[in-house]
Amino acid sequence: MKRRATASQRRATASRARPTASPARATAVTAVLLSALVAALVLTVREGGHGTDLAGLLPWYAACWALFAAAARSLRRVPVRRTAALVLVGGIAVAATGLVAAPRTSTDAYRYAWDGRVQAAGISPYDHAPADAALAPYRDGWLFPTGPACGGPGLAPVSEGVCTRINRPLVHTIYPPAGELYFLLVHAVSPEGVRHKALQTGGAVLSAATTLVLLRILRRDGDPRTAAFWAWCPAVPVEAVNNAHVDVLAVLLSVTALGLTVRHRAGGGALLGLAVAVKLLPAVLLPGALSGVRRARDAAAVLLPAAAVLAALYVPYVLLSRSSVLGYLGGYADEEGYQDASAGNRYALLRLLLPDAWALPAVLVGALAVSLYVIWRGDPRRPWSGALLVTGTAFLLTTPGYSWYALLLIALVALDGRWEWLGVAVAGAAAYLTGRTWADAGTVLYAVAALAVLCGRVTRRRPGPPSPRKATSCSAGESRRALESGTRGESP
Repeated sequence: MKRRATASQRRATASRARPTASPARATAVTAVLLSALVAALVLTVREGGHGTDLAGLLPWYAACWALFAAAARSLRRVPVRRTAALVLVGGIAVAATGLVAAPRTSTDAYRYAWDGRVQAAGISPYDHAPADAALAPYRDGWLFPTGPACGGPGLAPVSEGVCTRINRPLVHTIYPPAGELYFLLVHAVSPEGVRHKALQTGGAVLSAATTLVLLRILRRDGDPRTAAFWAWCPAVPVEAVNNAHVDVLAVLLSVTALGLTVRHRAGGGALLGLAVAVKLLPAVLLPGALSGVRRARDAAAVLLPAAAVLAALYVPYVLLSRSSVLGYLGGYADEEGYQDASAGNRYALLRLLLPDAWALPAVLVGALAVSLYVIWRGDPRRPWSGALLVTGTAFLLTTPGYSWYALLLIALVALDGRWEWLGVAVAGAAAYLTGRTWADAGTVLYAVAALAVLCGRVTRRRPGPPSPRKATSCSAGESRRALESGTRGESP
């Protein structure tokens, strides 16, 4: 692997790269674009599609992504010293747009609220499905409407004259123990009658906290401007705040864990175990956390604390629950086609090339190969670079149909700076929004995203023309290439 420029060298190169742009003008243009993004997001969340008309959200969402791209590009012309406050304030404004309406495209937050309420009553969330009559005393008119109110969209029947906002009310919860503790905490601190606003506010706070952690890491090991890839991304207010997906807590813990791993493997491993206990997806970060590890004791310094924290969180629920703490996990995997490729839209890119029966083995072989490559060739000073490669590859191999899964990928892009991976997040959103009207949209966009990633990798690997000038007098174009190489890094 090539030796990377230090953070100070990248900042020095950045100051030379764009001498023609007026800092005040660049800042003003970025602020205007960011304001337009905030306004568009408000309209998207308030007026866009909803759970029964997901495709109606697509043009609104596309406009937001276009403004996001323009604002992020404009930010590149703003001096580094001015960016931290702009990224943070803009990120808070962007996240706040998710608070202007009830959840629009997902009902997961209602399950979170129910699980928190059940735990507060001293009952394990793994023991009963929401429709179980044993939990009838804990129902209210918000989560369990009755009578004429059951005619509304997105409501599932529970019994005669009773329905619920909770999806899959006949199955047990699927969420790991740290996620369940978060639901309990939100319930405990929420005022009476606050309903979905408590979880949405929690999502906004966690989103802003993630931006702060990204800025802290990038101030030391990168370019703070790339934090905008998370802070201003439209997926954050839509999925982390409006839909209040618990994935945002897992993202915050994952980003912190990777940043800590550089200097303290055990601490980073423990936080990574906590992230996995919130949502199982962060387990894909383990190869990145082990980037460049050669000794067994160094690997154990990450893996053992991660396993210990995960076990410590699961054990109390195992002891207190009469049912399996895995809940509906197996049924969910079957339902989504992860075990039988022919049953869903998973592994869409591989199924274009291979028989359905070969898809899952190909995923396992591909994921293992990339993981071993990252562990052997990865840069231990930038574990997020390897984590992005493994996570992005896993998304391209499995082609998930839920847009909020990509929150983790977006945060890794913000850390590493390779913006072309954001196309994978766009593909996931398209697959989710158009799944009922155009089943192949996700496949097409995942293919385009894969092509963009390959093109980005080739471009970053291609050496620039030799310069006859000394480094101190390099041209703006040459400085820009140096900045891109140093800031974004290369694949491990």
